[in-house]
Amino acid sequence: MKKSKLIIDYEFNFDLLGLTSTVKGYKLAWDLNQALHINLIKQPDLVVGFKNNEEKCFSFYAYETQLNRLKLFKNKAFENDPGKYFLIPEFPHFDFIILAAMEDQYAHQQLLNLIKSIPSVQFVATIPLEGLKSKSNFIF
Repeated sequence: MKKSKLIIDYEFNFDLLGLTSTVKGYKLAWDLNQALHINLIKQPDLVVGFKNNEEKCFSFYAYETQLNRLKLFKNKAFENDPGKYFLIPEFPHFDFIILAAMEDQYAHQQLLNLIKSIPSVQFVATIPLEGLKSKSNFIF
């Protein structure tokens, strides 16, 4: 019997930013709310499947309107295996990941500058989507 393979080409119309910060997720979400004048709200944990049929949970906060979408993810899983499971394993040094699709509020560089101005954020950088193997973790 001949096997067929389904190939789906997703459109990734968002930016990913990596953040380094020592604060907890809820504190960073509050800081982002104040700096960007948005309302990030805690969501049910994102469950991602890994090899060997393992599923790990990642906490995240979301702000969505008709034109804007911003999500703050913890890059490390909750489990007792620190350093083993990351939402973006290519960038394990980031503590948090921001998914941003801000149509009418902020341009990419303006968003980057506003996040850099937050005292609890030590470092923020753009994560290039080209060649990123784990970008499929953000399809949900």
